Amino acid sequence: MTAEKVIEIHGLSYSYPDGRSVLRNIDLEVRRHESVAILGPNGAGKSTLLYHLNGTLIGEGAVRILGLPVEKKHLKEIRRRVGVVFQSPEDQLFCPTVFDDVAFGPLNMGLPPDEVKRRVTGALEGVGLMGFEGRSAHHLSEGEKKRVALATVLAMDLEILALDEPTDNLDPAGSRNLVERICLIPQTKVIVTHHLPLVLDLWQRVVLMEGGSKIEDLPTQALVMNRGLMDRFGFDAELALWWYERRKRSGSPRA
Repeated sequence: MTAEKVIEIHGLSYSYPDGRSVLRNIDLEVRRHESVAILGPNGAGKSTLLYHLNGTLIGEGAVRILGLPVEKKHLKEIRRRVGVVFQSPEDQLFCPTVFDDVAFGPLNMGLPPDEVKRRVTGALEGVGLMGFEGRSAHHLSEGEKKRVALATVLAMDLEILALDEPTDNLDPAGSRNLVERICLIPQTKVIVTHHLPLVLDLWQRVVLMEGGSKIEDLPTQALVMNRGLMDRFGFDAELALWWYERRKRSGSPRA
């Protein structure tokens, strides 16, 4: 049985107030439990597309989340189902302690204190930050801040995670650590990035964007075997070939 569609976007366009077009006639569908990476150069419109998933931005066209149109009257319910992790953790962390930051969402959902504590504990455990409850997020490393920002969303037990450049400003080890933790999360995930190496092993499907338009939507394996697309987007074709051969030798079903 095919999984239900949880994200449906048809003919989405968006322009800034100055008239500059950012998205042009985007169509995209994502099914429950899929992991989809949106790749492309800076200025491609990736983040703008992501912010339409919870109504942070509303453009022209149709966007439906779990069957609900993204319209003003549905925003409260949609934001109880879609969690956005912003590119900068400073946009999400504003409380005195890590515990308070992670508890903020569950408290605003009206959950009882025992349930809030349980969710905070589970979310921090999921991002590897148990014992950080009493610390100030603003005194943490960039990678730790990003993990706390992720925990603030995990604690709300949402159905869809939308992540904007979660590895930005992290070193390779920190990037890999964070993305591997993200990939353990069972919910539907949409990640915006421009780093192909982080996508190769960890994401099933890739959407390529350029100049505000969707150029391709294909399995990760199909991308790495397409030299024309690899060259067009400036990806390392030799790295991709090494990845493919390694997966093939290992007998992975994705190779």
